[in-house]
Amino acid sequence: MLLRAVLGLVVLLGVSTSKAKESRGHISVVLLGATGDLAKKYLWQGVFQLYLDEVSHGHTFTFHGAAQTEPERGKKLVFGRLKKLACPSDVLPDRCAVLKDQFLRLTEYRQLRTAEDYASLSREITILLSQEGLEEAGRIFYLSVPPFAYAEIARHINSSCRPRPGAWLRVVLEKPFGHDLRSAQQLANELSTFFQEEEIYRVDHYLGKQAVAHILPFRDQNRHNLDPIWNRHHIERVEIVLKEMVDVRNRTGFYEEYGVIRDIHQNHLTEILMLLAMELPANISSSEDVIRSKLQAFAALQSPEITSAVIGQYEAYNSHVREELQKGQDYFSRTPTFAGVLVQLDNLRWEGVPFILASGKVLDERIGYVRILFKNRAYCAQNESAWDSERSQCKLKQVIFYLGHGELNSPAVLISRNLFKPAMLGGSWTEVQDHPGLHLFGQPLSDYYMYVPVAERDAYSVLISRIYHGKKVSFITMENLLASWGFWTPLLDSLAGEAPRLYPGGQENKHLLDFEMVGREVSFVVKETVQVMNAWDEQTPDKYKTIQSRYRQSQLITAWPEELISRLASDIEAAAMSAIGCSGEFHLALSGGSSPLALFRQLAVYHYGFPWRQTHLWLVDERCVPLTDPESNFGKLHDRLLHHIRVPYFNVHPMPVHLNRRLCVEEDKGPELYANEIAALVANASFDLVLLGVGIDGHTASLFPHSPVGLEGSQDVVFTESPVKPHQRMTFTLPLINRAKQVAVLVMGKGKHDIVTVVSRVGHEPQKWPVSGVNPSSGQIAWYVDYEALLG
Repeated sequence: MLLRAVLGLVVLLGVSTSKAKESRGHISVVLLGATGDLAKKYLWQGVFQLYLDEVSHGHTFTFHGAAQTEPERGKKLVFGRLKKLACPSDVLPDRCAVLKDQFLRLTEYRQLRTAEDYASLSREITILLSQEGLEEAGRIFYLSVPPFAYAEIARHINSSCRPRPGAWLRVVLEKPFGHDLRSAQQLANELSTFFQEEEIYRVDHYLGKQAVAHILPFRDQNRHNLDPIWNRHHIERVEIVLKEMVDVRNRTGFYEEYGVIRDIHQNHLTEILMLLAMELPANISSSEDVIRSKLQAFAALQSPEITSAVIGQYEAYNSHVREELQKGQDYFSRTPTFAGVLVQLDNLRWEGVPFILASGKVLDERIGYVRILFKNRAYCAQNESAWDSERSQCKLKQVIFYLGHGELNSPAVLISRNLFKPAMLGGSWTEVQDHPGLHLFGQPLSDYYMYVPVAERDAYSVLISRIYHGKKVSFITMENLLASWGFWTPLLDSLAGEAPRLYPGGQENKHLLDFEMVGREVSFVVKETVQVMNAWDEQTPDKYKTIQSRYRQSQLITAWPEELISRLASDIEAAAMSAIGCSGEFHLALSGGSSPLALFRQLAVYHYGFPWRQTHLWLVDERCVPLTDPESNFGKLHDRLLHHIRVPYFNVHPMPVHLNRRLCVEEDKGPELYANEIAALVANASFDLVLLGVGIDGHTASLFPHSPVGLEGSQDVVFTESPVKPHQRMTFTLPLINRAKQVAVLVMGKGKHDIVTVVSRVGHEPQKWPVSGVNPSSGQIAWYVDYEALLG
């Protein structure tokens, strides 16, 4: 019989027959997609390595390669690959030959398409075990198939091919696990109808890479040395980088749908980020404890803005897309093949520490690494020639998890000698003493304690072994997956319309993809020359439109958005300095909406000299929602500006929309209270500067067309009702706005072009277009309008 051959082999291998007969049960390994590229390159070798590791440990095995390919051709493809299987270098050739032969005898190919095919497989496994007198321990189904096939296969496994009661089932899935948060949730819901979560093993093969898999054990084994320095006080930044030299030829269909952020950042780089940033649980072997710590770290991630990322695309990408997807010559894709993303966490350990996640195709080298760079607090009185000592505190201090390729061409863990000598327990890593003349991140390898694996193992071999042993800590849970998509989806949506920077590829990229961090923003170091094309006149295509310097008989400042925001921020700072020079304080009133958000970032990141200590911040309008609500104007002001600057708390004046445990009730007299506060603190109730926006209907602040209040009268602050959203607002009135010394109106985006055109032509008609009623009686107004809003 087939399985009795296993016992005979065990005797040949020198293991006692009595031990071999003490089988702990039988395991069936079913590899779906057995003829595909992933199976050929990695999975069959990983399954064979599992057999080598476990052949003498009590379980018996059969292996089933499965696909939709018809039996004769499928068998030829599978066994053609199996004949090329390799044994580790420590296995003698004769023994390797015997093991390969036995593995081939335990392996079959079958076509799996219908429910009956799966039922037939289940019956054959049951009959075989009955004949051999063995109990079934469990079944592993490895789905190396496209995600669209998961649901149908899951239905067939659940209905026709589950193991006997009491035996376990492990279903292994390959990424991508969805395209965004919604699709990932939908896929998770589909699978949950067929399998329990503990039965699902979602593979991120980077978690099987030896250097990545050792991050948590390294942190655990070196708690004593790392705990005092693994925080914002000592770490300058963290880099998680995967660079590749290959293009995406033959994968353009996948890349057009996913792009580099979905392909690399959302899964591989994010999982590494979590291993570094999570609080270290007491038991790193407990999958429940690890996922709990990961989810806490996800909760601390700060939502990325569009300015948190830079994207690029190699120049030949579009030609690859046109060729492979049969697109016309006028087709241009905005899919990024390079991305650098700045990620930050909002907790006590990591606040302010930049985590840089970078990956791309057609770059200058193939390398993957995780680099923790520590702050250098030392001043060395001696010159650099005296820094040669390995313990010199003036040298860089780093911990590096080297994933492979590049100069070292193998996994490694490196720790600067001026940090500490690490503990590397378990016997799977060995120290390398003989360093060749190589340098890594500006230092010779002799500056590091360097450790490499005793035996290198492919990531899939590691993970297949962990599937067999049920170690779920190395796999992605549903909660983990949805938390990751919840973080990345808003950024992906924001970047969808952005044009990536083109780069030639390889060494020719030079400094084109270098990017720098300022606060929470990143930008390319080398600025591209941008030609203004939006100003083209359709009627006279050989000429450009003339942009007037006046708008509604007032000053007009127009530019691209980034330049416009920079100019507005500088003008506000100049107004602040002028006001403080006259009266010792600056009263600034800010509108809500989306337009000021970029301004808040600009002020927080670039204007370190702004006189915040003498500045009072007021709100022009506020929604009747709690201040912590995502719709709250004050909430946005807090998150985007106040959280990042040093302004006295008593200089911040939120509108009192929440009084007596209720929202915007007339009898609570919130508008009157705010008006009284203004009268008490702002001389003549005349603000130094009021910043306004304009809605597509011509409203400004929360003064809407045909509003019964606020457009005239003696009140300074009133309640109004939004015609679009059901809740009330509290807002400045036109009379109060028009007492300001300066008014700035910020208008951005192509969607505002129509209203900008209309308002440019109308007179003083605030009942129809409230913004037309903004006309400071003794001050001045300036319009900050970007090119898209002005020219469409």
